[in-house]
Amino acid sequence: MDPHRPRCGLRAGGTVLNTADLRPSLPRRLRLGRGNPRPLDRLRSIKAKLGVLVIASVFVSTLLIILGLRAEVRFRYMLVFTSLACLAVTLVLAHGMTSPLREMTAAAQAMARGDYSRRVRATSRDEVGRLAGAFNHMAADLEAVDRHRRELVANVSHELRTPISALHAVLENLVDGVQKPDPDTLGLALTQTARLGRLVSQLLDLSRLDSGAMPLQAREFAVRPFLVALTQETGALGGDVRFEVDVQPAELTARADPERLHQVVTNLVANACWHSPFGGTVSLRARRDDGIGSLCLEVLDEGPGIPSAERGRVFERFTRGGGSSSTDGGTGLGLAIARWAVDLHGGDISVAESSHGCRIRVLLPGDPT
Repeated sequence: MDPHRPRCGLRAGGTVLNTADLRPSLPRRLRLGRGNPRPLDRLRSIKAKLGVLVIASVFVSTLLIILGLRAEVRFRYMLVFTSLACLAVTLVLAHGMTSPLREMTAAAQAMARGDYSRRVRATSRDEVGRLAGAFNHMAADLEAVDRHRRELVANVSHELRTPISALHAVLENLVDGVQKPDPDTLGLALTQTARLGRLVSQLLDLSRLDSGAMPLQAREFAVRPFLVALTQETGALGGDVRFEVDVQPAELTARADPERLHQVVTNLVANACWHSPFGGTVSLRARRDDGIGSLCLEVLDEGPGIPSAERGRVFERFTRGGGSSSTDGGTGLGLAIARWAVDLHGGDISVAESSHGCRIRVLLPGDPT
């Protein structure tokens, strides 16, 4: 025991209990006055809490008046003591009722400074408690949006820097005479310029998608001519990659937005071409799913495939699967755009099991919403 600690005790049955020795055993939250006790949290209505507050004040004042009359206390002293007791009861109960509002005020001020990590203790069941829960949900959403914004800026900066640096190096070598403007050198510059163009185009697509500026215009169309025309358009991306189109039945039709579906399949085919080996085959398979106008579309390649641990992340922005890097020509945005367009149709896109390569499956309902 600390000899310098002031001693105060209670005598009980001949034994002195030192209250100074009892303080360390109290919970730290109570010793520091933390936790903001809320005795009325179990009530589900703010009106009920106000009623309890009034009843408690009336009960305390009545009890003190009765005790004062029995003890023959002067009326003015009785009035002072009763008022102080009612004020104390009101302060204790009202403090717990308004505690979430004070916490929300402090958290809102922190958010104004850019700190989205603050949360409010939402333990009450009344309107204020539900407001605190909604506030916490909003704070979590704002924190996620801010984190995604920071990640987007960092990723876009990195993706733009890579082709710009490569293009700068090529042009600098041409100006310094280190390299001659032969077809290979100019082809390298053209490749980096094309990559910049793809990145800017996909960023514009993402901006339109996020703003909801790309509404669906669904109609019924024939699937096989659609896929054949698409493979002919994107054939240049595949180099020596061959395409196989398998549609069952051959006259299969689907109801969807052809422009948005074109985005989906183009990005999936481009992704398959990037990861396919020399002379590989990219297969497009389509069949009817459950429901009239529905569609099950699969794109298969003969590349290294996507590890199981990464399949849930490949549809996130700036995520590359299968060991790809930022220098392989991809941007990491194609699958994110494909997922958004599929979600817009009310469908589903996923990486399906495959014995070899990668298989991405798209399921579209008959009537997109």
